[in-house]
Amino acid sequence: MVVAHDGEEALEYLFGTGKYEGRDTSIQPQVILLDLQLPKINGLEVLKRLRADKRTMLQPVVILTTSSEEMDVIASYENGANSYTRKPVDFNQFIEAVKQLGLYWLVLNEAPVKRGGS
Repeated sequence: MVVAHDGEEALEYLFGTGKYEGRDTSIQPQVILLDLQLPKINGLEVLKRLRADKRTMLQPVVILTTSSEEMDVIASYENGANSYTRKPVDFNQFIEAVKQLGLYWLVLNEAPVKRGGS
């Protein structure tokens, strides 16, 4: 598991830039858990950049946020989120929710087959 502390760091990791310059970007997370309320670059902007790039456009992205605003749900799906989940406030419930998300996205979900080339 890789944890990015803000949207800028997430993008640097995924695209192999900044402090992650030279990282093998052919190795990507199986699923991205993305908060909308990120410092520097917010989650929706991160999502837009992921969907705009051929290398990450099919990457599964789950929005995991505290926002219950309908406009955030709509904007997330309009910009290509695969799922929208509200974070439980209770820590133990949060851990259980992340486990369930991991089970689904890493074990049950069938991701598209990656083709050669970039």
